[in-house]
Amino acid sequence: MLRGQSVEGKIVRVIVETVHPLNDKQQTHVHKKLQVLLPTKKVECFFKLNPSLLSGIRLDFGTLIVDDSVQAKLNDFVAQTKESLPVALSARSIMTHIEKHLKDFNNQPVVHTVGHVVSVLDGVARVVGLPDLMAGELVAFTSGAKGIVLNLNSEFVDVIILYASENIREGESVVGTRSKVTVPVGFGLLGRVINALGQPVDDLGEIAHTGYRVMQMPAPDLLSRVPVTKPVHTGILGIDALLAIGKGQRELVIGDRQTGKTTLLIDMILSQHECNKQARSLTDKMFCVYVAIGQKQSSVRDLIQVLTKAGALEDTIIVMAGASESAAMQYLAPYAGCAIAEYFRDNGMNAMVFYDDLSKHATAYREMSLLLKRPAGREAYPGDVFYLHSRLLERAGQMSSEYGGGSLTAIPVIETQEGDVSAYIPTNVISITDGQIFLESSLFHQGIKPALNVGLSVSRVGGAAQTPIMKKIAASVKLELAQYREVLAFSQLSSDLDVATQKLLNRGVRLTEILKQSQHQPLSLAEEVVRLLVGTKGYLDAIDLDIIPEFLKGLYPYVQKHAEDVIESIRVFGDLIDDEMALLDQTLQAYAQNFKSINERKEE
Repeated sequence: MLRGQSVEGKIVRVIVETVHPLNDKQQTHVHKKLQVLLPTKKVECFFKLNPSLLSGIRLDFGTLIVDDSVQAKLNDFVAQTKESLPVALSARSIMTHIEKHLKDFNNQPVVHTVGHVVSVLDGVARVVGLPDLMAGELVAFTSGAKGIVLNLNSEFVDVIILYASENIREGESVVGTRSKVTVPVGFGLLGRVINALGQPVDDLGEIAHTGYRVMQMPAPDLLSRVPVTKPVHTGILGIDALLAIGKGQRELVIGDRQTGKTTLLIDMILSQHECNKQARSLTDKMFCVYVAIGQKQSSVRDLIQVLTKAGALEDTIIVMAGASESAAMQYLAPYAGCAIAEYFRDNGMNAMVFYDDLSKHATAYREMSLLLKRPAGREAYPGDVFYLHSRLLERAGQMSSEYGGGSLTAIPVIETQEGDVSAYIPTNVISITDGQIFLESSLFHQGIKPALNVGLSVSRVGGAAQTPIMKKIAASVKLELAQYREVLAFSQLSSDLDVATQKLLNRGVRLTEILKQSQHQPLSLAEEVVRLLVGTKGYLDAIDLDIIPEFLKGLYPYVQKHAEDVIESIRVFGDLIDDEMALLDQTLQAYAQNFKSINERKEE
């Protein structure tokens, strides 16, 4: 039982724990057995009652524990089963998994070493006496705190403490759990606010989860994926028309602080909720996971209120690691959110995870690494900061039908300083993702919201993930906006412009007006199509800029009333036949003429 284990000291004091008291004969028998096992030591036994063992015996050698109790074996079985438990909707598959583990279960005493804390400083505990720990293993302190092993050395390990670090004292005992950090997953998390460990923080009671999932899982292999071709409707016209996002894509939102990055994410979540109302099955729905990293609690509370008011919280899970929480919790939060979203992906559904933001995530990891005395590199970040984000974002993707056909779409956020996209962390994440949505401060202050810089923004999936109708009409918008930006710079240097240039500038400034949207008011696909067509067909060219918002306000209700079948075709099929396109064109022309006539009468 003790073969291969080291018990230090010439005198070995053993605490023998049992459920019921042992008589003198039994105590003598235990003492002799231990003395035979340790012939070169003098064994001293101390007998203690421990009803929590249920049955059996537990031997505590100080640096080594041999637990042959029923409770230890039950805990060991649960830990092994939970770590590899399939996160499936079928109760039958879960029962089959448990039965298999029961057959294979090794009914041997649980042997583990006990370490001790030698120092605690700034949330990092240095522990000795645990040579069999693995990197990333969860360890438990006797004070109730838990931590993760990050540094492995020949004589000690460094543990980053997750919570309750103030209770840890030097000399305290530490044991390994033989498991990585896991998070609960399942439909029971929808509508809830949890921390990075999956514990509820919304005062709504316990979470009815389906199972557990290891936070830091490897990304799906290449053969299990298929190209990104299915569109994600964000409800933001500038994105859906010019920078289409597909299911399984990784699209970065980047910009300075206070440029509307979080508002953009909220609008995407609200749009998914509206789309989910029309979903025919679970596989047509898009479930959202919002991860708040290093944010103020008041900001997250405001976001929750917006989602609750719109009813969108029922399709959303919020993982919160606020600015007041430890760097370790902020480090874990994105991986927790990704693992939760993977539950839906692996069960043939669609999930969208928002990391707001990864700049603060990198800062938290830098803080941890410096405390662990790891070598600092560029901007004091550790050398593996690229791997920190690549292993997270690579988990997004569209799975093939053989692997369930689910998808995981990742929307990371990066905060820049003075618009500098060439800094270390921004360039890292740009190189990992499939495109970026760049929000510019100058546009934001000009009142262009969302402050989308069309020139610097890009989607490497693009038209492959657009609906057919959007692909038809958006191509001309991209071209006209590109020409407008090019001519605009030269027009500021000259007051004498030819007719063609004036027409191009006139069209470009009106297309820019069309792309403006009020916050928390995502558009349906039909609304986006109608808006784009009225701009590209030139019906806005004769409308003054200051009354365009009024024009757009009455546009969609008029089209709904006079071309209802066209709107329904866009909603159901995502495309229009020639006759329907002609009818829509006539309706838009009629509305423009009516609006112009009414406006002229007002002026008279």
